[in-house]
Amino acid sequence: MVKQSELGSDFVRLLASILDESKLSEIEYEADGVRIRVAREKTIVSNQAPQTVHIAPAIPETKEQPSTTINTENAIKSPIVGTAYRSASPGDPFFVDVGKTVKEGDTLLIIEAMKVMNPLKSTRSGVVKKILVEDGAPVEYGEILMIIE
Repeated sequence: MVKQSELGSDFVRLLASILDESKLSEIEYEADGVRIRVAREKTIVSNQAPQTVHIAPAIPETKEQPSTTINTENAIKSPIVGTAYRSASPGDPFFVDVGKTVKEGDTLLIIEAMKVMNPLKSTRSGVVKKILVEDGAPVEYGEILMIIE
């Protein structure tokens, strides 16, 4: 946890480096009433005269909705921003699969953040019901990664 007195330009630079390494468009940190948001701004340079552009509203994706809702009470969430890996190294078997029984403290996956491999341990014993993250996929802070019941 970062103390409010430590939130300065070095901390903002740290957030910016996480943003660059994770290829995210923005990152936000909030604690004790202090909120810092670092976002990537895309600038387009053109020699042409300004033109009016009309953008049609986006058509929402039509995905088939699952018949059951996710019980967030049993969710394992990402504690950090990074890249999730389901095995210790490429080609190794996954730490867990759907249907596997796990004990509290078992490694579920690894999240790489700033070139540091952080094991994500199970906070409860139970059976892995859903895995909501792909191997090698970027993850956000608080994102639901697995359901263990």
